[in-house]
Amino acid sequence: MQNLKFALSGIMLFALVHNGNAQVNKSNFIKTQSGVKVSFKGSESAIDQDVYLDVITDKIIRVTALPYGDPFPSQASLVVVDSLQRQLKSFHVQPTDSTINLTTSDLIAKVSLVSGKVEFFDLSGKRIFSESKRNADAFIPDSYNGDPFYRLNQDFIVDTAEGIFGLGQHQNAIMNYNRGKQVTLLQYNTEIGIPFLVSTNNYGLLWHNYSITKAGDTRAFLPLNAFKLTSKEGEQGWLTATYVNKHKDDEVFLSRPESIIEYSYLTDQHKFPKDVKLVDSKVIYEGRISSPYSGKHVLHFKYSGYMKVWIDGQLVADRWRQSWNAGTFEIEQQFKRDEDHDIRIEWLPDGGESYFTLNWQSPIPTQRKNVFSFNSEAGDAIDYYFVHGQSMDEVVSGYRHVSGKAPIMPLWSFGYWQSRERYKTQAEIESVATEFRNRKIPIDNIVQDWSYWSEHDWGSQQFDKARFPDPAGMIKRLHDQNYKLMISAWPKINEQSTVYKQFSDNKWIYTRNIYDGRKDWIGKGYTSTFYDPFNKGARDGFWQLLDKNLFQIGVDAWWMDASEPDIHSNIDLNERKSVFQPNIGSSVRYYNAFPLQNAKGIYEGQRETDPNKRVFILTRSYFAGQQRYAAAAWSGDIASRWHDMKDQIAAGINFSMSGTPYWTMDAGGFLVENRFHKPNPADQEEWREMNARWYQYGTFLPIFRAHGQFPFREPFNIAPEDHPAYKSMVYYINLRYKLLAYNYSIAAKTFFEDYSMIRGLAMDFPKDQKGFNINDQYLWGPSLLISPVTEMGATSRVIHLPEGRDWYNFYTGKMSRGGQDITAEAAYERMPVFVKAGSILPVGRTIQFTTEQKQDLINLYVYDGADGEFTLYEDEGINYNYEKGQYSRIDMTYDNSTKTLLLADRAGSFAGMLKDRKFNIIFVDPAHGAGIDIQAKKSKMISYSGKTIQVKLK
Repeated sequence: MQNLKFALSGIMLFALVHNGNAQVNKSNFIKTQSGVKVSFKGSESAIDQDVYLDVITDKIIRVTALPYGDPFPSQASLVVVDSLQRQLKSFHVQPTDSTINLTTSDLIAKVSLVSGKVEFFDLSGKRIFSESKRNADAFIPDSYNGDPFYRLNQDFIVDTAEGIFGLGQHQNAIMNYNRGKQVTLLQYNTEIGIPFLVSTNNYGLLWHNYSITKAGDTRAFLPLNAFKLTSKEGEQGWLTATYVNKHKDDEVFLSRPESIIEYSYLTDQHKFPKDVKLVDSKVIYEGRISSPYSGKHVLHFKYSGYMKVWIDGQLVADRWRQSWNAGTFEIEQQFKRDEDHDIRIEWLPDGGESYFTLNWQSPIPTQRKNVFSFNSEAGDAIDYYFVHGQSMDEVVSGYRHVSGKAPIMPLWSFGYWQSRERYKTQAEIESVATEFRNRKIPIDNIVQDWSYWSEHDWGSQQFDKARFPDPAGMIKRLHDQNYKLMISAWPKINEQSTVYKQFSDNKWIYTRNIYDGRKDWIGKGYTSTFYDPFNKGARDGFWQLLDKNLFQIGVDAWWMDASEPDIHSNIDLNERKSVFQPNIGSSVRYYNAFPLQNAKGIYEGQRETDPNKRVFILTRSYFAGQQRYAAAAWSGDIASRWHDMKDQIAAGINFSMSGTPYWTMDAGGFLVENRFHKPNPADQEEWREMNARWYQYGTFLPIFRAHGQFPFREPFNIAPEDHPAYKSMVYYINLRYKLLAYNYSIAAKTFFEDYSMIRGLAMDFPKDQKGFNINDQYLWGPSLLISPVTEMGATSRVIHLPEGRDWYNFYTGKMSRGGQDITAEAAYERMPVFVKAGSILPVGRTIQFTTEQKQDLINLYVYDGADGEFTLYEDEGINYNYEKGQYSRIDMTYDNSTKTLLLADRAGSFAGMLKDRKFNIIFVDPAHGAGIDIQAKKSKMISYSGKTIQVKLK
């Protein structure tokens, strides 16, 4: 960075430290082209450091702090866009006795000359956000594989009343992270780490670091024996662990003391009793625990198999996870100091390899209750972008200004998608496609999961000719039936594959896994590894495989599975790091960025190969900036259980509030309990009900996709036509298509205005603090309040109607006042959905696929009670002409005081645009309820040809 000396640069500044004791604070500052550098050396009140403020826009400032004299980091950023434009008119740097102040037209950043900490204020002087003073733990020298770096720690001061959201996708059912929670930003199947948060105080923070990072309450977890433990027999120091025959409860294999439960990885398997087969066992932990602290305790579980936990006789957890794919959950408990609590844990390991860890966090000390921290394994500097705005949407827009806009996904992607694990032959996939069309169930995309290749040829990206004799013909026939095809393309290559030598000879792969001889689980087992997307040659080579073998025969979209990379699900982190060695630096430094670079190669490859076809990438892992590569995430291999369905709600909302808008999950869940394979009547009905509820939820997401292990996931394989589950699934698939105009318009808003389609309640109702912590409701676009049903047998559920607007039942039009909790009807076939007063909601006709017919007739529901606006957006749906301005917009506004709807002149045009259409306007107010399931008694049909129309509604 070129430095321009400020008029006072180089002059030593002196300050008086608090408490009345005068001492010299040695620091100096230099104004730079884009900000200021403040240096500290030999100060008694601050560590030796250089602090840089770099102005990106009037509302975005980059802060970089590093040990004094270290060079400013020079590596090109993987997250920040190459074309980042500085959009500022001017800024001013002004020293005071105690601070260096940098002022833009929006905010003031102050560097303390006493401590070196940075604080942000609005122009009125109100503090927005602040660092804590950096101490000796801020920069701890470390290295890995010859790469020197620092372990980094930065504490920030937050308002205990604000809501903090984002940080990726996590399976802890937590909505608001400003509640003394620790979240690990780590790529792992079902976990996505994105180092960006957004606050209800209208700021955001992008932590510019690729390594594994802890955020929030970063204090180390405590082992089980940090509690005072008492066994079932009354002995001090352990719990009683009893290994019994799971088929005969009275047959005890072994009983032993256990005071630490730590079976996290394959390397921990030897800790289990040698003569006990876990697959035949039920393990019961019993005794009492007491804490040396009073307050909220958080118990952290990692587990596979079945897990039930009772505390003081109350069942507080009932979970299941398939043995190879350990999951996590948390239990919050209020304990008083030295008070005994009974604990009982029943664990059915459910497999040969078994995983169970229990540790905990003590109550937050008073002095840390308003501290939110980032603690990273590797980096050259504490480095973050502070983003300010007038709303949370404006903050997200600032994040995308730094890291890239999210393109509009293709129109077809807003239809229904069918997948299963897996279509094993060409005949299977074609027969399912035909069955959908014969039943007239709308659908746009069918998905080919893994193992379509020959058994030994993982990584070749070629179909097995024995099972898929004519893949090009198959894809053409699917296209002829108006299907798109998405295909699974792993970044994994077997040593026995036909492409291994090419990738190995070019040094495009990670070789350690090959030398270690670690085998996968396909057939006889094959040694395998992953290609290196940090290497441009490897990215190009990988895309060329996809292009030659799949894209050129018509594949439409890419499913990037195992993009963590999932070297092996259950080896420990140190082993994963030893296998994953990017060519640009150490695995510790770049651990979380693999999915970003993987998506980059595919996006750039396809856009160069065919600039006129929109890219679509579905990926299991995700990192900051990945939205610019037309990437959507799904939540990984979750379980087909009610608790997993509920956990996805907060996971998806926080992913969206991380600035990364496209998200979905396996509707129906991926992992399936044995009891559903050949179910008894009760289990059969639970399976059907759970899938019906999951489909209802999936309708209101950016991608609506059913997927999972056996049983097959097509609606007609879940339930017969006359069953309420089947009727519900088909109803919601049809509803998805009726809402196409709404959904596609908010997708366009996501590109043009950096909007978020999945919206935590706090985004639109930041004054309704109750909504900050609600983890099972969200807003879908500007109008719809979505409240999934996640309990078996429920026919109603309590929902919160945010304060500030009234709400209308989506199905009936009945109005309810905002600012209250209500018990809403939730019949088997319907999920509660409410519409915000002031909404303008376009609803189209039933169609079989997104391009079956142009939307020449739209029911336009207008909801009384507040002013409203909506922009109906259209373009060609398949290409990037919208980037060149080829699209149309119809701006609609509703004036609540005059009850007038205004449709403005259509703006813009594109090839094939529908020039004339009809709107059937349905006015909904407390006296005239109308909804999707209740035909309006009164409506007004108008013709629209692109010129302004005003319609009086009352």
